[in-house]
Amino acid sequence: MVSFEMNDRKKIGLGLTGFGIFFSFLGIIFFFDKGLLAMGNILFISGVSLTIGLKSTMQFFMKPQNFKGTISFGVGFFFVVIGWPIIGMVLETYGFVVLFSGFWPTLAVFLQRIPILGWLFQQPYIRSLLDRYRGRRVPV
Repeated sequence: MVSFEMNDRKKIGLGLTGFGIFFSFLGIIFFFDKGLLAMGNILFISGVSLTIGLKSTMQFFMKPQNFKGTISFGVGFFFVVIGWPIIGMVLETYGFVVLFSGFWPTLAVFLQRIPILGWLFQQPYIRSLLDRYRGRRVPV
């Protein structure tokens, strides 16, 4: 049974995930700074692990249908650490899209319910794009 209550571990995990995304964004803004990108990756992975639990994280990344995304994300992280941040970020982005493509429909519904952004995502053209990809998984 999945617990939706917010305990302290999940709050810290969400904070770390947010900081990971923020540091990755800063790393891209500052011309692919490898230190910021590596810090963002470490914070993101540790935040996801704290939010959903270590066992669930390992099960998610080790699913056979997620191997391509997991390997791509890992190799991209390695390239960022050794000093090739552009190639690393391209590989990480591909891995991220493959890994989390099943969550896009849920994210789209969540974004449509946010007060100001929801209006933007309710526009006919954007809504048709979201409806077209709802329930589909990115082909790999």
